[in-house]
Amino acid sequence: MTLEWWHWIVGGIALVLAELIIPSFFIVWFGLGALLVGLLALAFDFSLTAQLATWTLASLAMVALWFTVFKQSFQKTRIGTADGEVIGEIGLLVSAVAPFERGKVRFQRPLLGSEEWVCIADEAIAAGERIRVVAVEGSYLKVTKA
Repeated sequence: MTLEWWHWIVGGIALVLAELIIPSFFIVWFGLGALLVGLLALAFDFSLTAQLATWTLASLAMVALWFTVFKQSFQKTRIGTADGEVIGEIGLLVSAVAPFERGKVRFQRPLLGSEEWVCIADEAIAAGERIRVVAVEGSYLKVTKA
């Protein structure tokens, strides 16, 4: 069996489009690897073994590059991974908060990917007050007066 260059191009496009259906941001690297092999097969005459080895190495190299270089900057926007950077941030209380009642706080720059967060507090704080984040508890920020 021989794979032609256009088989790799069609397969690569199919894998990249599959990423739209299955949003894992992982399949795209295998699709880009297939596109690369298709372009190389168009320019050079590869055996099937060389094509498969090139596709495997290119795909794994792109996945490794994603996890080591680019994904580190995106991890700071996920809750639970960067909560230490959030502690101590100052925000403005948009809606009042009290014990056993949730409020809303707004930050000047996005914090963990959002400008507004639902917050909880141990004491009553009126809307319009400046607050300081003391902890991240699940999807809520625990705050106190600044």
